[in-house]
Amino acid sequence: MDDERYICIALRNAQDTLADDIRQALTAPRKWLPCKYFYDPAGNALFEQICELPEYYLTRAETAILNSHAATIIERCPSDLTLVELGSGSSTKSRYLIESCLARQQDLTYYAVDISPTGLENGTRQLLDNYARLRVVGVAAEFADGLGYLTTHASGPRLVAFLGSTIGNFTEEEIAWFFTMLRCHLRPMDRLLLGVDLIKDLAVLEAAYDDAQGVTAQFNLNILVRLNRELSADFDLAAFQHRAVWNHERSRIEMNLVSMRNQRVRIADLNLDIDFRQGETIHTENCYKYSKSGMESLLTRHGFQILGRFTDPRDQFCLFLAS
Repeated sequence: MDDERYICIALRNAQDTLADDIRQALTAPRKWLPCKYFYDPAGNALFEQICELPEYYLTRAETAILNSHAATIIERCPSDLTLVELGSGSSTKSRYLIESCLARQQDLTYYAVDISPTGLENGTRQLLDNYARLRVVGVAAEFADGLGYLTTHASGPRLVAFLGSTIGNFTEEEIAWFFTMLRCHLRPMDRLLLGVDLIKDLAVLEAAYDDAQGVTAQFNLNILVRLNRELSADFDLAAFQHRAVWNHERSRIEMNLVSMRNQRVRIADLNLDIDFRQGETIHTENCYKYSKSGMESLLTRHGFQILGRFTDPRDQFCLFLAS
């Protein structure tokens, strides 16, 4: 990779906090696992497969919006933008924003913030090959650390893109914290582009998180593979089953791993034994769904002004542009 056009800043690796996080999560009254640990190299590859599944409408819907409206989104931002993407992953969808920026300005610096250093390098390599006027700074960090770094390093007006409905993984408390943090870091000339999955038919939602080929089940179970490898645990994958259910009261899909029998799991590196009852769950991820008016209210309440709202033809997904 071109050293002059790509640098990677490692502020934090998910591995740094893995042991403490897992001890806390699996000894809680209701066992859970932080969803950020899905994204090791195998998890990244499985998620890329999920994005191609017929049931997983989210990626296609958001891509359709960007394909149709990226130029309009960039037009509503100040000139000479710097592009920042939180949770950049493969950086596939950012191409639409990059191309629209480069159509309007001489060059562009793209800050890709992601917890996975491997994902960062893989996601940005192709971009540099395709766009000669692009410079990429990979920031291996969690969102708060990444935004703190950008406050002092990314000059000029910034468009901060948070795509893929990752906002849906946040609890009510986490989303309040996240918007408060964003509001502190963003200046009047900056813009926020937020991807939000909309409430829709129950069958469509549940199929998206429990596909017929079982790829989402593999993705969910892979977190146990990671604990076996990185913490010397002895989870038997055949003794756990993927389950995704809609919680109507909280407007979210809840992903769990269900213990299929009474069992004890040893996590050697933590010197910890965990007992599971048959039918007991490990909660691995929330995927909140919003109405357009509900998300607008949340953004407004946290001091954002809505500059644009863009949806796909089926009204499944929405991109909010705010300042």
